[in-house]
Amino acid sequence: MNRIKTDICIIGGGSGGLSVAAGAVQMGASVVLLEGHKMGGDCLNYGCVPSKALIASAKHAHEGLNNAKYGVAVAEPAVDYAAAKDHVHDVIATIAPVDSVERFEGLGVQVIQEFGRFISKTEVQAGDTIIEARRFVVATGSGPLVPPIDGLDGVKHYTNENIFDLRERPDHLIVVGGGPIGMEMAQAHVRLGSKVTVIEGGKAFGKDDPEAAAIVLDRLREEGVEIVEEAQAERISGQGDQITVHTPKGDYTGSHLLMAVGRKVNIDKLDLDAGGIAYTKHGLKVGPDLRSTTNKKVYAAGDVAGGLQFTHVAGYHAGVLIRSLLFALPSKQRTDHIPWATYTDPELAQVGLTEAQAKSRHGAGLEVVRFEYAHNDRAIAERKTTGLIKVMVVKGRPVGATIAGHLAGELIGMWAMAIANKMKMSAIANTVLPYPTISEVNKRAAGAYFSPRLFESGMVKKVVGLVQRWIP
Repeated sequence: MNRIKTDICIIGGGSGGLSVAAGAVQMGASVVLLEGHKMGGDCLNYGCVPSKALIASAKHAHEGLNNAKYGVAVAEPAVDYAAAKDHVHDVIATIAPVDSVERFEGLGVQVIQEFGRFISKTEVQAGDTIIEARRFVVATGSGPLVPPIDGLDGVKHYTNENIFDLRERPDHLIVVGGGPIGMEMAQAHVRLGSKVTVIEGGKAFGKDDPEAAAIVLDRLREEGVEIVEEAQAERISGQGDQITVHTPKGDYTGSHLLMAVGRKVNIDKLDLDAGGIAYTKHGLKVGPDLRSTTNKKVYAAGDVAGGLQFTHVAGYHAGVLIRSLLFALPSKQRTDHIPWATYTDPELAQVGLTEAQAKSRHGAGLEVVRFEYAHNDRAIAERKTTGLIKVMVVKGRPVGATIAGHLAGELIGMWAMAIANKMKMSAIANTVLPYPTISEVNKRAAGAYFSPRLFESGMVKKVVGLVQRWIP
C-alpha cells in the first residue's frame, strides 16, 4: 500500500474539484486529485456541454421553418440525428483537454484515477494508495435520480448520462419530469423531428416564476411538445418497442423514455461515516464556510454541499474555499446573487428572489418593475419579441430579477452583478448601452423604476416650472 502526504486532497474531478486543484497548486500548495470516472464530471460529459450542443443542432433545424417572416423561403430541415450526436461528442472532445489528467499533471497536481473513500478522519484511500492530507475537499457532484417507479426496471430508459449516446432518433420520446433538463431535451427533440410528451407530477418549471414559465411553456406547446401536468407516474410497462407510462390522467405510450425527475448527490462511495462526516441525502452537512460541521479537515464544493446544483455554483464554491484553504482567511458562501438559466427557446433565467418570494419577504416595501421584449427595437428587428423582464426592487436596490425571452441567460448577468455588488437601480439606469441591442431590455427595466418618480411627480413638475420661469 502506497502512502502520500499532501496539503489538499480533492475527491472529484468535476467543475468544483478542478477549480480548487488548479488554483491551489498554482499558488504553491501540494494537491492530490482523485477521480475514478471521467475528468470534467457531469457538466462536461453528461450535462451542460452536451445538452447545449444538442440544443444548438435543434435550433438550426428549427430556424428554416420560420424563414418566411424574414423574407426567405421556408426550408424543411433534413435532420441527421446521428450526425447531431457526432456534433455533441465533438464539442465534448474539444473542451475535454482543458479538464484532462495531462493538463492537471502539467500544472503539478498529482492525479490518481481511482475513487476515493474515507478510512479515518485524516485519511482517504484510492485504489492501493492512502492519502493523508491537511485538508480534504469533497467535490463528487451529483447524478440523475431514478425513482423507484413500479415497472421501470423492466423497460429500457434513459437519463442525461446516456441519452447523448443514443444514435437513432426517437419516434416518440416520453419525458418524465418537467424541470429544466426535461424541458430542454423535450424542445430539442421535437425540433429534431421526434414526437415528444412530457409528464410532470406537479407543475412544469415548478421552481420558477409562474408568469415567466408560462411564456416558455406556451412556446413549447406551439412547437408540438405535449405537456401533461399534475400527472404522477405511477407505473411503467413495456411491450415490444413501446413503453407506456401510467398516470391518474391516463396512459401515455412512446418509443423511448427519458427520466428527468431530479438529481441525487454522489456520496455512496465515500464512506463518510468512517471519516466522521455528517451528511443527509442532500449532501454533506456544512456551514456557510462550506466546512464540515463534524470534521474540520473536510470541506465540500458543488452539489455535495447541499445547496444549488449548478456548475457555476461549484466554480464559485472553489473561490470561497481557495481563500480559506490557502490563506486561512474567513470566507463564506452566499446565494442571493447566484443566477441560473434554462436554455429553452425562449430562455428562462433567474437571480435572487422571485416575485412571490420577494412579496413574502418584503411585503409593502417591494416594487416590481417590468418591461416587455415587444418594446425593444432589436427584438422587433430579430422577430424575438416574446418575453419579459421583471425586477424586484427594495429601497432602490434590486433583490431579484426574472427574465423569459431571447438571450435571457446572457441578460441575467447584469442583475447578478448588481445584486452581488449591492448596486442601486441608478447604476443600471446610468449605463449607456449600444443601440440597438437586446441588452437594452435591462436598462429599460431600470428606467421603468424611475419613470413614475420623474414623470408623475407633482414636486418634480413644480421644480421644473420654477426653474424655467427663472432661467434668463
